Amino acid sequence: MEKVDYIIVGAGSAGCILAERLSTDPQTSVLLLEAGGPDTSPWVSLPLGYGKLTTDPKRTWRFMTEPDEGLGGRSIYWPRGRLVGGSGSINAMVYCRGLPGDFEDWASSGAVGWAWQDVKSAFERLETKVTPLGEKQGKGLIHVQNITNQIHKVNRHFHAAVREIGLPWSDDFNGDDPEGGGIYHINTRDGRRCSSARAFLRPALARRNLTVRTNAQARRILFSGKTAQGIELLTGETLFARREVILSAGAIGSPQLLQVSGIGPGRLLNGLGIPVLHDNENVGGNLQDHLAANFTFRAREATLNAVLRPLLGKALAALQYAATRKGPLSLSVNQCGGFLRSRHDLDRPDQQLYFNPISYRMVPSRSGSRLTVDPFNGFIICAQPARPTSRGRIEIRSADSTVAPAIRPNSLATEEDRQTVIDGGRLCQKLMSSKALSALVEGSVAPHLSDLDDDGILADFRSRASTVFHPVSTCRMGEDRETAVVDSRLKVHGIDRLRVVDASAFPNITSGNTNAPTMMLALKGADLILEDQGRDIQ
Repeated sequence: MEKVDYIIVGAGSAGCILAERLSTDPQTSVLLLEAGGPDTSPWVSLPLGYGKLTTDPKRTWRFMTEPDEGLGGRSIYWPRGRLVGGSGSINAMVYCRGLPGDFEDWASSGAVGWAWQDVKSAFERLETKVTPLGEKQGKGLIHVQNITNQIHKVNRHFHAAVREIGLPWSDDFNGDDPEGGGIYHINTRDGRRCSSARAFLRPALARRNLTVRTNAQARRILFSGKTAQGIELLTGETLFARREVILSAGAIGSPQLLQVSGIGPGRLLNGLGIPVLHDNENVGGNLQDHLAANFTFRAREATLNAVLRPLLGKALAALQYAATRKGPLSLSVNQCGGFLRSRHDLDRPDQQLYFNPISYRMVPSRSGSRLTVDPFNGFIICAQPARPTSRGRIEIRSADSTVAPAIRPNSLATEEDRQTVIDGGRLCQKLMSSKALSALVEGSVAPHLSDLDDDGILADFRSRASTVFHPVSTCRMGEDRETAVVDSRLKVHGIDRLRVVDASAFPNITSGNTNAPTMMLALKGADLILEDQGRDIQ
């Protein structure tokens, strides 16, 4: 039996930050549990290596959704990180705080203290912004790299198209004016991935009061009455926390662990023979995610395909990276895009766009599938509805925590979501009809965007759209116990000494990539835990 002050379940983007912050006091002992292995693979450090990691069975939870009626009855692959760093070790590293209005939505939905002005300072503490010339602004551990001087030259056509059709351009999606087309910032440092595992956890490993255990999967939470006491591992080993148990297992793992431990919908738990400790229908509910479907075009000039498809190009890129830590291997393929309004009557952007100077497809492999670059000069454009209103669910199938839960996204269940998909398709058509992008296009790859009417855009989206890997809100935050799982201090309603600190606690989805707000939530969440223990926040 092991006893520590804090047990954190999940060494992902949130858990690594919590472990570092809570262990700053040498008198406080912290145990961080990770079901997967370490993040030591060179593919994790290499920014473009995520193309291999998202299908790697050793480092990825290879979830599949239930057949989704809104997507033509298809089951969609949902990879999540199964290693130190979690999904922050396998993602494309696009760093977007989200729009200020997203956090006003959080506050209006009942998350007290999480409005934009409340969270802005946490983002600033998290970040060091690095200019194209290498100048640094801020003192945060996560380096946010401006790659304006490194992106592929074909992106200039997207910039020109945005301007041509009268839309704004933003110089910094994480600045005071994030609306518009622009260039994505990425969380890299010296050409390597700068995840919370690398930035926060790794330096803290020298502390004697912090223990990290990999390949240690939780079976259930242990309780005395309605007070969390510790964790039982799959091995049968029991671990006890003197102060708190904190779940940071993500939007799938955290509700699953709550449910197998008796906290969740009573109807579900009773049906599986699990004693109900606390009946809360919201555990696993309110599931949200971003969806998108790529449109691929052949280009009249060289794109990244010309570098990353041929063996010689790959070899030269590898040599460049080894010598300088620069070049295409040091970047994400998600280089341009932005937050744009598809209609003038909207009060804020309803679309997140991606313009990638490369095209690729999934092909079968021994591990299931892999990404391969197309054998022609190609590029991709797509629109992602920013704030979907449909709500899905995560529900366990068994009391056995090794059995993957049922993931029911319930995509496109509302008329608003369906109309937003159509509006996004129309926006992409408008951009592709501009002189700037028309001059770049040699031809399109089926389905042909220009041929689609409103019904065709929606039908195509149903048949091809997939996750953008942003599931959130399955343990949503709020003061109303009838609609939330955790309160505004991230404490589980109805249970003592138990918190959830990860993307599952989002009151609703942010407009863009969710890794940055997840790290912000963890940093602010650590502040709340320290405050509740009477400790100063440093």
